[in-house]
Amino acid sequence: MSKADILRKIVDQTKEDLIGRKKKKSVSAFRDSKYFHETCRDFVGALKNPDQVAIIAEVKKASPSKGIIRADFNPLQIAENYVEGGASAISVLTEERFFMGSPDYLTEIRERFEIPLLRKDFIVDFYQVDEAKAMGADAILLIATCLEKTQLSELHHAANELGLHCLVECYDEDDFEKLDFKQVSCFGVNNRNLKTFEVNVHAGIDLLNRAPDGVVKVSESGLTNADDIKLLNENGIDAALIGEFFMRQEHPGDALKVLIEQSNDE
Repeated sequence: MSKADILRKIVDQTKEDLIGRKKKKSVSAFRDSKYFHETCRDFVGALKNPDQVAIIAEVKKASPSKGIIRADFNPLQIAENYVEGGASAISVLTEERFFMGSPDYLTEIRERFEIPLLRKDFIVDFYQVDEAKAMGADAILLIATCLEKTQLSELHHAANELGLHCLVECYDEDDFEKLDFKQVSCFGVNNRNLKTFEVNVHAGIDLLNRAPDGVVKVSESGLTNADDIKLLNENGIDAALIGEFFMRQEHPGDALKVLIEQSNDE
């Protein structure tokens, strides 16, 4: 099964699951959350560092293509390690069926740490935007491949209305054409080919650098070493989102710290 097929399956399942979730909890109930009324931390600002590539470190237990990535999975401990290791922000998988994530993971991390948090999920409905704000997210991921151009813009606007930032993710040229850079301030490219699963960081950089000046650029997927981060830095990329590599290390925070140190070596 190609990654494109997996994405379609996840999106279809998400839409089906949302029917039940909306019956269990109304949008108005989200407004009772303390986080719904708090000011979001500056996710995009945290990625702007002229001296080095910012790292968005991901809390991720599993994926549909790789299965269990980290059996010894303690979200709070991992988040603490990331903070100590120098992460600029933390991405938290909240999708439950395919990635074994949970909204509770994000809320628990929010209760303990001040670092900006990205809700990593498959956002296809306004309900999920309010839900993200209520659980304590500072930003959400919007995957262009999963959305029509108008839907992408409307969800982005809804998030901004709540003070949430958006990381808008593209895979290819078709996705890129959906973006309105009058609206998009944080743009990510997934380096993994949807059909072949192959990773091409150079191709990702080329697409990222088509974004206008001032847009924060994030490279995603397949980044595993200091040379990758140095390459991003040399090409003016602001940030890297890294999950699986850290999750497979015995001590994710130490691996993060070493990666940052090595990528800053001349």
